[in-house]
Amino acid sequence: MAESVVLDAVDLHILRLLQNDARTTYRDLAAEVGVAPSTCLDRVTRLRRSGVILGHQLRLDPAKLGRGLEALLLVQVRPHRRELIGPFVERVRALPETRALFHLTGPDDYLVQVAVTDTADLQRLVLDEFTSRREVARVETRLIFQAWDCGPLLPPAAGARRGADIKPPVSGH
Repeated sequence: MAESVVLDAVDLHILRLLQNDARTTYRDLAAEVGVAPSTCLDRVTRLRRSGVILGHQLRLDPAKLGRGLEALLLVQVRPHRRELIGPFVERVRALPETRALFHLTGPDDYLVQVAVTDTADLQRLVLDEFTSRREVARVETRLIFQAWDCGPLLPPAAGARRGADIKPPVSGH
């Protein structure tokens, strides 16, 4: 497991702003967080070198690209062995419909997010690219009606613990 990186309030503010808009200029970023542009550049460079910032992504609207139907595929691979998993993962990642791929615990081995043109295209994808594979034992499909982006990812607050906001029951006398 990777080591955590120590981040101060300025680092966290920079990360929050960049996650909301990665195209923010260093000058605007520096003004927002209250440091000199050169200091801001140094901090972002350090965050990249330490692996906190992994890169920048361009987000596209699948519907505007003709892929207006998104689904989650729960895939069970049998037998679940490394020599089958490697080629399966490579193939799924190479499919133009694949948006994300997760290796899971539990009864399903993989969760695949896909974007397709319509239900016929989804059926083709499931039948031709998944269930036709010898190692795929089962595929369950869930349509995505709507998705939301969530807030920026930040480290847990110092001293935070799971369930800390849950108050114990008050005992009656």
